[in-house]
Amino acid sequence: MNILVTGGAGFIGSALCRYLVADPGNRVINLDKLTYAGNPASLRKIEALPNYRFVRGDICDEAAAADVLAAERIDRIMHLAAETHVDRSIDGPGTFIETNIVGTFRLLQAATKYWRSLPATAAERFRFHHVSTDEVFGDLSLDDNSFREETPYAPSSPYSASKAASDHLVRAWHHTFGLPVVITNCSNNYGPFHFPEKLVPLIILNALEERPLPVYGNGTNIRDWLYVDDHARALDLVATNGVTGESYNIGGGSERSNLAVVQTICDILDQSSRSEAAEAIATLSRLSTIDRATTNAMPWIPPRSNANLAGNRWKASRRDCRERSTGIWPIAGGGGRSANGTIAASGSAERWPGDESARHGHDRPTRHQPEGGRGGITRR
Repeated sequence: MNILVTGGAGFIGSALCRYLVADPGNRVINLDKLTYAGNPASLRKIEALPNYRFVRGDICDEAAAADVLAAERIDRIMHLAAETHVDRSIDGPGTFIETNIVGTFRLLQAATKYWRSLPATAAERFRFHHVSTDEVFGDLSLDDNSFREETPYAPSSPYSASKAASDHLVRAWHHTFGLPVVITNCSNNYGPFHFPEKLVPLIILNALEERPLPVYGNGTNIRDWLYVDDHARALDLVATNGVTGESYNIGGGSERSNLAVVQTICDILDQSSRSEAAEAIATLSRLSTIDRATTNAMPWIPPRSNANLAGNRWKASRRDCRERSTGIWPIAGGGGRSANGTIAASGSAERWPGDESARHGHDRPTRHQPEGGRGGITRR
């Protein structure tokens, strides 16, 4: 199986590449522009493997994408390349429109032409897997039912609007041109090589340096957290077994408020030695929120998101905290809270590192929970 992963140097994309190349029957081509969010260190362990190749390129370059598809005889596209940070989308929405909407359009154009050129057997095998987010569904109040695949889209930031638009383009290319596609929408991911501006790594880094721990509002916004390696497994399952034209929600089966996440991290750091912290941090794996009101469409249970993070994936090095050269979240003993033992809560929506959904005007408690959040994959 020849697989093109776009955005494979990013957080989720690199986890997917690492997972896919473990199967010697897969050849993985990683197409990535290497923006600020791209981290080559996340691919260091696989970069020399014979079934892996990195191509630096932009999905907005249709001709370049077409060349890769033809040269590598791609059987499956797994499209993760995207701008993803809410704050950045508010400060500079143009990049999000260009990458998430125009880039997806260019890739769809190249994929459709390539797919139409394939022999019948290869064309039947081909899939375009578009990886999206639960942000497209908007926010839930604390007593709302969880998102379902049928939930109407209600994006509320330039980021989520651009991802919603790309979802619609992918569906349109399936219905209009017959391109065999599947779409997945996932909850918040966390894990190794997470960009340090996100909530969990940000809190860990600040706690280790005894800096204030910023929490938006009163910290009651609830998110569904999914361990990134579990997500990679689920993506492969959907790409392999998913029904073309369908959408699937992926959730880890755990739900926490932002404040609870912060407090859990602090408790682990406060109560544990360095070695114990690496083991104890596994308790964070119970974070997640995509409800599964209907029967799972596929037999997938995220073991780490619901059980254990595997402590040996964490490094207890303060130097690693400050340098993205390893990208692995470090854990160490010592004081977890800020120097005065407090967690800083900000009522201002100007800057609130880590929380990806409240800055654009929501000061009420909200939830993000697409179907699947009890730990599974559900289908439209």
